[in-house]
Order: sequence, then structure tokens, then C-alpha cells
Amino acid sequence: MSRRKIQIMGCLAGVVAILAGSVWGQVGHIAIQPLASNIIIPQSRAWAFDIERRGAVEITDVSALIDIIESTATTTIEIRLQNKSNRRQEAELIVPVPDGAVIRGFAYDGPDGMITAKVLPKDEARRIYEQLVAKIRDPALVEFVGYNLIRSSVFPVEANGKQKVRLTYEHLLEVDGNRIDYLLPRTESLEYAVPWTIKANIKSKRPISTVYSASHKLDIERKNKKELTVKIAEDAKKEPGPFRLSTLLQENGVTASMFAYPEDKVGGGYFLLLAGLPPELLNNIDQPAIKREVTLVIDRSGSMRNEKIAQVKEAALQIISGLGKSEAFNIFIYNNTVQRFAARPVIKTEETEKAARAYIEGITATGGTNIHDALAEALSQEPTEGMLPIVLFLTDGLPTVGQTSEIAIRNVVVKSNPHKRRVFTFGVGFDVNAPLLEAIADESRAKTEFVLPGEDVEVKIGRVFKRLAGPILADAVLEIVEKDGSPALGRTRDIIPNKLPDLFESDQLVLLGQYVGDNPLTFRISGNYLGKTKMFEFTFKFKKADVKNGFVPRLWASRKIAEMIDAIRQMGADPTTSGNDPKAKELIDEIVRLSTEFGILTEYTAFLAREGTDLGNRVEVMREATHRFESRAMYGRAGMGGVNQSLNMVQQKDQVALNYKNSYFDEEMQRVSVSGVQQINDWTYYRRGNRWVDSRLIEKQAEITPKRIVRFGSDEYLELAQKLARQGRQGSIALSGDVLMLIDGEPVLIQGPTNN
Repeated sequence: MSRRKIQIMGCLAGVVAILAGSVWGQVGHIAIQPLASNIIIPQSRAWAFDIERRGAVEITDVSALIDIIESTATTTIEIRLQNKSNRRQEAELIVPVPDGAVIRGFAYDGPDGMITAKVLPKDEARRIYEQLVAKIRDPALVEFVGYNLIRSSVFPVEANGKQKVRLTYEHLLEVDGNRIDYLLPRTESLEYAVPWTIKANIKSKRPISTVYSASHKLDIERKNKKELTVKIAEDAKKEPGPFRLSTLLQENGVTASMFAYPEDKVGGGYFLLLAGLPPELLNNIDQPAIKREVTLVIDRSGSMRNEKIAQVKEAALQIISGLGKSEAFNIFIYNNTVQRFAARPVIKTEETEKAARAYIEGITATGGTNIHDALAEALSQEPTEGMLPIVLFLTDGLPTVGQTSEIAIRNVVVKSNPHKRRVFTFGVGFDVNAPLLEAIADESRAKTEFVLPGEDVEVKIGRVFKRLAGPILADAVLEIVEKDGSPALGRTRDIIPNKLPDLFESDQLVLLGQYVGDNPLTFRISGNYLGKTKMFEFTFKFKKADVKNGFVPRLWASRKIAEMIDAIRQMGADPTTSGNDPKAKELIDEIVRLSTEFGILTEYTAFLAREGTDLGNRVEVMREATHRFESRAMYGRAGMGGVNQSLNMVQQKDQVALNYKNSYFDEEMQRVSVSGVQQINDWTYYRRGNRWVDSRLIEKQAEITPKRIVRFGSDEYLELAQKLARQGRQGSIALSGDVLMLIDGEPVLIQGPTNN
């Protein structure tokens, strides 16, 4: 078969082009080309008008290549189709695109013949939606109401064959100060399972500080100061939702921008502050601006024998080798007792490196596990002046020797860390006290890693150490003041994280919180910046706060829930504490409230989305929640069931992108997700039978009589779709079945196509 490629250059959004050879009908006052038998919307699904044809053509996968140069984006979407029937199918693309999109290319693999594409302005796009809704009677079609459309003419998909269609369009991006935002419309439906490969190449005349996606986990490769490539992570290819990408261009030193969401209930709204570092890579490890003092604390108890101790020794050798010659190190090994390489950290030289290698190579595994003393001695050693003190603490077991109380061990970091050493903890295997390792790291401004059975200890430790290269900003402190510099009394609440982390090369800071009032606020971040005390100020206005930034309150709620779960887990260090403790009950109550409102469910609250759970029966809901938190969060501290919880917590506490599917690791370390709750921008819906219920109504749904009923496909329905589209919430009535929702303070029932 030959390959045909037709390019349409210079189309402008809003231009009505005539499709050659088309037969036209009339809808309103705009001519509408008859629709093909199969309609392909790659961001959503494939449809067929004829019942016999439904399911014949399916989307197997989609790839998107995005080239961003300054504030212009060129997007190439390649859609792969498969015809599962024994007859040739006619199909056409309908692709929702941002305002101002211009077609730059359209091509397909197939027989000779002319196909074309054009951009439909919103009025014509609206009529296409209405025509589709009337003929197909599928609510999913309204999810992209409000967008312009690119529509193609008909092309074939041969019987039992495959087809590849490629569309390229260009548009200008939204610019907010030093931030450039890109959006690729995609469905938020959990039912969408087509894998997407997304890659973006970004180039700028100015250095790029950082890139951020609130929607999907990214893999980032920096090529130079002004050029980088991002890819959607492998495990995020089937994550639904519009793909969001923000590029932050460098200013002087630390660069910051803000997303804001208005919310009357909190007296202002929610904010997300994104901050990035200069892209200058500090490649000279021998002369870093902020030098590191690294102390390795290695468990050499009997359970570390054979492969584990061999991998740890190799990791230790690599870490010593990776330090700059002007940096310092020490090595502690522990079992029943604690031994150290040197009385205090030593500067790396050829002589000290050689001695360290000999010391490491001679480590053997035997005896018990004295975590308390090993931690206490590592934290109490005299520091090296002018260096960032870092501890890499490793264990593969529970404390068995000396002081074994979890509270006492945790208090070593809280009360006996005079030099503010950061303790990065590594739990090897499942026989560790997972919440204890989390607490040690959290209290010291560090992170926790778990090395699961079968994983390479050396690789995991090496990966963490690599992330600790090039300290840029240490001992960071946040102040928030009014525009005139006076203290911003009562202007912010619940800022997460409440203690700023150290920032290393390629790090970014995502700060979430609530703001009160609409007046501007100034955020001051100060600390040890490249070896010198420095302060950065950012003043933000809230006039651009927009409900379309629904990811902001949802991310805040997710991290807030994680903080409270972590507090409950730490209560479990005291075996006399139960879920009925007043402090625990207060936390559980707030977790349930936030989880219900925002649709953010964890292994402890997944039951909220279960069919049969009556969220209006508060007593029963709290009884089940308390049982789950008590039996799992408090008492599940070691073994696979303890580590899985910590893995979930580590991910949620650091969450920067949405988790539409509410996926988490269960007690068997299997990845699971929740299908009974759907997040739509800033609103949440629970499935109850054939009905989706707004989270704001879910607790009283049995008592609610809708103020009005809107029939699917009616004029009122289509007008409501347009209204919701202006708020980014049109996906609310694109859910299958009936939808009970709150509109302008009134309960409204949207009847699905099968019920009207």
C-alpha cells in the first residue's frame, strides 16, 4: 500500500474549510459534514453508529510527541487502530484541541485517496457534539465540550487490519510570568485503558529551571541549560486525565511560580508553589559549593550474611569513591556493639580512601542488631565545620540488642541530634520496623528507602547517593509576609511540608497550603545557598485563582491525609495506644472527612467506595475506619504488611502528581486501585449502583429529592455541559449512568441515556 500525506498549512482556528467531495447536511445555520460509521476520539474512545459495527474498530495505543520552543508547541499525535471485523470500516478522527490550534500535518497509512482535516471553531464544534450525542447517545462524548475540534474526512481501516493515523497541530501556550503551561486534553475516566506514550522536547532562549506535571509522573533528561526532554513514566502510561506540563524559566537563583484555586470555605483558597533551582550543573565534585560530610552506618548482624553484605560493601566503596576530595566521611559498623572507622569524620584523600577501602572489605556479618547505639553514636560525633552532615543508615532487621524501644530509638533523632544530621534510612527486606525508619528520616529532614527482596542493595543505595550530589540550598526556612514586609498574620494555613527539605541538583520544591484573603503575599525562602546565606522573595497575587486548577486542592488533601496517617502510625510505637485514643479518633475522623470529600482513598479508607457502604451512617463508617487504622496502621509495623504501608506513605507524602486511580500496594505487595470513586477536576463522585453521587451529597443521598431532573441529550443537558465546560467540570455529566450532583447549591439528577 502506498503512503499518502496531505498537509494543510496555515489554517487558523475558526476558519471554516470545505471538505472536497463531501455531502453536507444542515444543523442550525452551520453546514455539517455527515459523520463516518466509526468516530475515533483518541483521547477518549472509538464509537460506531451501527450496533453491528460497535467494537469493530479499537484504539490500541497512542503516542504524542510535543516540541516546545519558547511559548509555541507543536504536537504530533499518532493513533494506532485495529479493525477486528471481517469487513472494511470507514472512520474519521475528531480531536479536541486548545484554542488557537493550527493544523500542520495529517497523514495515514493506507490506499491512495485524499483525506483532509480542518479546525472547527467552538460554535461548529458544539454542533458536532450535539449531533454525536443525539446519534450515539453516549454521555462520554460531552467530556470535551468547550474545546475546539480537529476533524478529518473519512479514511478506511481494512478488514482484520491495522491503521496508523498521524495528526500534527501547533498552538501558542499560556504564559504566566516565568512559567509556560502546556495542556493535552484527555479523558479523566477510570475506564480509559489505552496506553499513551508521551514525550516532550523543550527548548528555550533562557535557562530552564525545572519542569513539572501535576497530572503524570515524569522521567526528565536534561541536555543542557536551555534544553531538556521529558517522558511520561512507564508506570503512568495508562493513567487517565489531561496531560499537564509546566516549564519554569530561570530567574536569579531560586525561581518560583504559583497555581491558585479559589475556595470560599477556607476564606481564600488553595495554593501550589513550584520552585526550581538554576540549571548550572555542578560537575566538579572535588570543589562543590556546599561540601558534604557523609557517614555510612552499616548493619553487619548475622542476617546480613552472603549476598546482602557483599552488595552493601560494594555500595560503600562506590560512595567513598564518589565523594569529592574536599569532602568528609566516616564509617560505622554495628551488630551487638558499634565500631567506627575514625573517631570523627575525615577529609577524603588518597590515604584515607585507601584505608576506608581496606576497612570496608574486611566487614563480616555476625551477631544481633543494636540500632539505638549505632544511631546515637553516629549523630553525636563532632561535625566537620562548613559541611552538610548526611548519614546513610542501613538495617535489615528489628532492634534486638541494647535499647529496643521504638520510642527511645526515635527520640535519639528528636532529642539527641545536636548537629542536625540528615539520616537517610534504608530498610532491607521485610524484617524491619518500617514506621520507625520513616520517623528517623522525617525527623531529620531526610527520606526513607526500602530494598525489597530480590532488589539490589547496592543499586538502591547508589541511586539515593547520586541524588544527594551537588547540594544547592540547605537549612531552608520559609517566611510569609504581606506585600509591605509585615508578618502575614493568619494569611496561610496547613502548609505542606511544614519543614522545607534540602534541595540538591535537579530538585524542585512543591509547597502546598491554604491562603486566606485575596491580597498579595510574599514568600521568603532563605538558607545556605551554594555556601552562602541568601534569601529569595516571591510575591504572588491571587487574582488568577481558577477552579480549573482543581489539582491544587486535591494534591494538598492527599498530602494532608498522608501526614495524618503517618501520625497515627507513629502512635503505634506505644503498644498501649488504641484507635479509640482521643487523638487517634480526631485524626481518623478528619482523614475520613477529607477522603470522602476529595475522593482520595488509601488502603485504610478504600471501603468508602465499596458498594453497600452507607456513607450517611457515620457511626458504622467510623467503626470500620478505626478498626482498619488500629489493626494495620498502628499494629502492622514489621513484615510485608508493615513495609507495604511505608511504601504507600513515602509515595503519598512526596506526591506531586494526581493519582486518579487511587492505586496503592496492598498487604501482599500487589498494586491495586479503586474503581468506585471518580475524580473530575475538583469534584468527586461515588458509584452507587447505576448512579454516580457527588461527594457533597453522598452522606445524605438517601434523603435527597432532586430539585430538578435533566434528561440526557435535552437542550437543558447541553446547556449544562457548556456551563460546566467553562469551569473545567464537564466530565461530571460524561459519567455513565445517572449522576446526582450539586449545581448552584441545589441537588440535580442527570438522567443517563438508558433512563430517559
